[in-house]
Amino acid sequence: MSANKELVKFIKEARRRGFDDYQIMNPLLKHGWPRDEVEKAFASLKPKYKFKNRVCVFLDSQLLKKLERRAKRNVLLLHEQIEDILRRSALSSGKKTAKEEKLDDKLVALFSRKCRKK
Repeated sequence: MSANKELVKFIKEARRRGFDDYQIMNPLLKHGWPRDEVEKAFASLKPKYKFKNRVCVFLDSQLLKKLERRAKRNVLLLHEQIEDILRRSALSSGKKTAKEEKLDDKLVALFSRKCRKK
């Protein structure tokens, strides 16, 4: 079954008007749209990758729970949240102090060269 064409059209128009996905999805769900139908419509709008690299990451359960909560809050799947964190960290150039470090930075630190030198 394909995504609802009217719903896809609505999402495209809302994005064109400057609304982010959370601002679009949340009211749809509150007004009774089935979550699976809404998610299917958003998924149909994601770019299709011909080749996609895979990365396997082992996380402790506490970090995994935090990432799952953040993904839910951002209306993302867990793997989408992790991809977003990695993408943003690759694009950011500023260094942060220890006080400013966030969960995203802790995840990125797992992949840092400093950790591998041990």
